[in-house]
Amino acid sequence: MQSIENLVTQIQGLSSNASDITALKDYLKAAEDLLRSESTRLLSFLDQLDPSKHSLVINVCKRYKDQVLLLEAPIRGVGPMLTAIRKIQSSTEHLTTLHPEFLQLCLLAKCYKAGLSVLEDDIYEINLPRDFFLYCYYGFSSGRSSNIGLAGISYMEHLLVKWDDIHRAKALSESFGASTQCASLCYMQFAHNCSSLNIVGVIEQILISLVVFQVVTAPMSSINAIAVEAYKKYILVSLIHHGQFSSTLPKYTSSAAQRNLKNFSQPYMELVNTYNTGKIAELETYVQTNREKFESDNNLGLVKQVVSSMYKRNIQRLTQTYLTLSLQDIANTVQLNSSKEAEMHVLQMIQDGEIFATINQKDGMVRFLEDPEQYKTCEMIEHIDSSIQRIMSLSKKLTAMDELISCDPLYLGKAGRERQRFDFDDFDSVPQKFNI
Repeated sequence: MQSIENLVTQIQGLSSNASDITALKDYLKAAEDLLRSESTRLLSFLDQLDPSKHSLVINVCKRYKDQVLLLEAPIRGVGPMLTAIRKIQSSTEHLTTLHPEFLQLCLLAKCYKAGLSVLEDDIYEINLPRDFFLYCYYGFSSGRSSNIGLAGISYMEHLLVKWDDIHRAKALSESFGASTQCASLCYMQFAHNCSSLNIVGVIEQILISLVVFQVVTAPMSSINAIAVEAYKKYILVSLIHHGQFSSTLPKYTSSAAQRNLKNFSQPYMELVNTYNTGKIAELETYVQTNREKFESDNNLGLVKQVVSSMYKRNIQRLTQTYLTLSLQDIANTVQLNSSKEAEMHVLQMIQDGEIFATINQKDGMVRFLEDPEQYKTCEMIEHIDSSIQRIMSLSKKLTAMDELISCDPLYLGKAGRERQRFDFDDFDSVPQKFNI
């Protein structure tokens, strides 16, 4: 009778030669019933498999993830999946096919801090584009949800995702011309999004902005629903964090994204235009008019934070004009209901380090101050030094990657086909003199 012990022995034996991989695949396919029935014992045998030698260990890990989901105990898979990722990775810069699986488990188990430990790694090596898309989108959800209980949370809202929304999302991605794999990834994301929280804290906004920006600018032959939804969130997070949004994408962005993203995000582009007027009444009216659209996209929480951020931007503009101002004048200028509400906004902005000011409770006056940081403390010097070291490291990494790409035969072949064989404009009209 077949057992898990025999299965592990066969995996180890058939993984020694490349010619045996097909036989190993067929063997594992025939052992699916055993894997399913003995799923509770798989964890104790994972340490016996070396990912660098046993190439189908990824399939075993995915099967293990499916089993913990069937048992409705995703938290049991978080630790083993993280261990598997670290074993498979050639370095922390390598994005494996198990990264999306791990983040999915973190979302379902609400282990957001565990997911954040992986998101903090700088990724430079990617095997499959589909893994990258889902990694970024799951990562966005994990990043939004990781700041529970920390200062800086401005809004928290449970995402309510109905099954008709999920099916509509799947149909939407297929109608965009995306591949079946991409459609299924989008479907999975929406299905599991119901377990996440729509939380954006000040500390995480930069990370979130970078993650969704990577999705938007990633190479794609045709537009897909994941990129569209990421673009919508990128617009909102940009308004919240920067107070502005630029629709100009980098040159390396795919032509499919350049042509189509704006068309599928018209309500959000109009939201940007309304935001840029600086008139809070018009913005609130527009949000109320399009509330159903934002709700159907599960972005209403972020949209409300956009409205809240306009109050902050208007208060920040006052610091550029006035040295002192009463709370009532602030309330009137930024269209708040009362001086008490203005005081709460100013206090929160002081706490978040967005402005520097003091409030005189006796006469209700606010005095705006300059940044007290003199950039000469030991802590600041250490911070600047660490930033410089990180930039130098990144520069070396980019140089190495540039040299690697420059020697890649596929790149050289494509570049040669696209470039004219002789372009006389590249040559000087007068011959150069050389010293021999």
